[in-house]
Amino acid sequence: MSNLRVKSVLEASSHKAVKVELPKERVERYYGCKVFNRAKMFEYLPRETYDALVEAIDQRKPLSRQLADSVAQGMKQWALDNGARHYTHWFHPLTGSTAEKHDAFIEHDGKGGVVENFSGKLLVQQEPDASSFPNGGIRNTFEARGYSAWDISSPAFIDDNTLCIPTVFISYTGESLDYKTPLLRAINSVDKAATKVVNLFDPSVKHVYSYLGWEQEYFLVDEALYAARPDLVMTGRTLMGHESAKNQQLEDHYFGSIPSRVEAFMLELEIECHKLGIPVKTRHNEVAPNQFEIAPIFEECNLANDHNLLLMSVMEEVARRHNFRVLFHEKPFAGINGSGKHNNWSLGTDNGVLLFAPGKTPDDNLRFVTFIANVMAAVYKHNGLMKASIITATNAHRLGANEAPPAIISMFLGKQLSNILDKIENRDPDSLKVDSKEKISLDVAQIPELLLDNTDRNRTSPFAFTGNRFEYRAVGSSANNAAALIALNAAVAVQLDEFADKVSKRMAAGDDKTSAILKEVRELIIESKPIHFDGNGYSEEWLEEARKRGLDTETSAPKMYDAYMRPETVEMFEKSGVLSLKEIEARNEVKWEMYTKKIQIESRVIGDLAINHIIPAAVRYQSLLLDNVYKIKQLFSGAKADSISAIDMENIETISDHVAAIKTTVKEMVECRKHANHLDSEREKAIEYHDFVLPKMEKIRRHIDKLELMVDNEIWPLPKYRELLFIR
Repeated sequence: MSNLRVKSVLEASSHKAVKVELPKERVERYYGCKVFNRAKMFEYLPRETYDALVEAIDQRKPLSRQLADSVAQGMKQWALDNGARHYTHWFHPLTGSTAEKHDAFIEHDGKGGVVENFSGKLLVQQEPDASSFPNGGIRNTFEARGYSAWDISSPAFIDDNTLCIPTVFISYTGESLDYKTPLLRAINSVDKAATKVVNLFDPSVKHVYSYLGWEQEYFLVDEALYAARPDLVMTGRTLMGHESAKNQQLEDHYFGSIPSRVEAFMLELEIECHKLGIPVKTRHNEVAPNQFEIAPIFEECNLANDHNLLLMSVMEEVARRHNFRVLFHEKPFAGINGSGKHNNWSLGTDNGVLLFAPGKTPDDNLRFVTFIANVMAAVYKHNGLMKASIITATNAHRLGANEAPPAIISMFLGKQLSNILDKIENRDPDSLKVDSKEKISLDVAQIPELLLDNTDRNRTSPFAFTGNRFEYRAVGSSANNAAALIALNAAVAVQLDEFADKVSKRMAAGDDKTSAILKEVRELIIESKPIHFDGNGYSEEWLEEARKRGLDTETSAPKMYDAYMRPETVEMFEKSGVLSLKEIEARNEVKWEMYTKKIQIESRVIGDLAINHIIPAAVRYQSLLLDNVYKIKQLFSGAKADSISAIDMENIETISDHVAAIKTTVKEMVECRKHANHLDSEREKAIEYHDFVLPKMEKIRRHIDKLELMVDNEIWPLPKYRELLFIR
């Protein structure tokens, strides 16, 4: 794209940072002002209703319809007092995003007018159209009924003058059609199983909570340049584009000074998030140009996931106000780092004990290694499922590249924890001794001693122990976290339940509690050793080693989904009560269908751009070269003319070769698509798109990227990476 065109495109948007009006109060004064949290409940609900609702939330009990009427009245009044005019049930369909249908707070008054009304019935349940959302065959097109039901554990909030009520979404026949329902089931399952194990150490514990701290990576692109790239608009990524001479190789963007336009966007985003009760805390530049990260304080898993999905929606709105578009695609630009959404996951008791943190006594440390060993066993037994839960058509571009974990699930534990597990395996009497943090001195007077953590970080590990939690790094930036957390919490729940039963049997057979626990922990450590890997996950040697260990090394996304249908996976989900066989089958159908549609859209877009944008530009430039050669032949003669025009002739021939290859490959890609579209099986169709359509797209891109380096910059029809990747 010519410099003049780039300039004119950019002039359509503001280059200057948008001035953000700061709230006059401190953050703690307006934090959560758009949330019907406990403070608002206490203010707007009768005391009896408030106490009953809080007890239902804390004890995970259902709320009666009578109490729901009282809650609805208070919630409506709060919403009206804060400018809301509509309400909606806010849910997470299998599209991966969120959904909502708005209704006004009005009913006929019988006198030709209306009254504002909101009952417990409307609060608790609504009826969205189930057939219009992905359902994997659970609902026929002509069977439209589905239900959304209030999730009392996640507080209602106001977004753009609409009261949003977090809900689950189920079919008329009771199967879940969303991410929240199985996530809540998985959280409840791990609560029961983990509490059973914790009670071996502390009988007073009544509940174990699953916690999540996500790290959201994203790209920002100037809105005007975004609009000039049809591939970005249609697919969220650039389907073509040669890498910029300068990208991330100097590593100067990482943790660098935040551009003023971006900082203004971040500031407004944080203000809006804090009003909505999203506890965002950290912001910084990421590795790639135009790439950034935002991260919150840890929260309970279900609420944290709601907040992440809400954040993504708010980010898109705020970005538009700052003349940006935010890209959540895992790999929007080739040749530079993609984006993930690291899930920092942990378990903690209702009395404040983190179960993945070492303690000060042998009993505390026995509890610590017990939970570590059970997580290891769960991830080992279901490593294929863990990978299937995070793979998508978009995340497949990122996994395995040198900025993301490989497409093999392994666990990094670190030197100290590895030593502890080795000692337990070898029956060392000091196995439960955990050293306190080491100190390191820099011998610089102005710098205090630093405390070293018990474990380093391993950025090549998809599932790493990081001191008091596990960092699930493989989750993609556009994903609904629930997909990964459903599999993880369910697998850990079943594993803990089995562990508790085995310990009970050993104790019934005469073992004391400590011996029974240690014996079972030792067996788990030995059994799950293949999942433990602290080395370089990018190395070729690891791929071969992983195969020898029996780990899942499948790289085809459609085939990875087969892990959901393995007998051990189905048994685990059914035993935990998280997903039925029918629900699993339906979700896999949706996964294959979504994969196919994503690649189908991309192939159509690249075909259109190649034929209608790139080839005409290349031919136009080729014509200029031909005209130049003709004029040279007219002015000069013999060897001199041949010498002068030789380079142009070479370029003309090369352009012809690339153009011919593009035309041929586009035709072949279309034929591959037609063949795949006639397949009845969604699985086989997705595999066909992966194996045949996707390679054709990559081949077309290679030829286009070569042409980009040859064609006159004034003629090239699309903004290039050097223009897209640097904030102006």
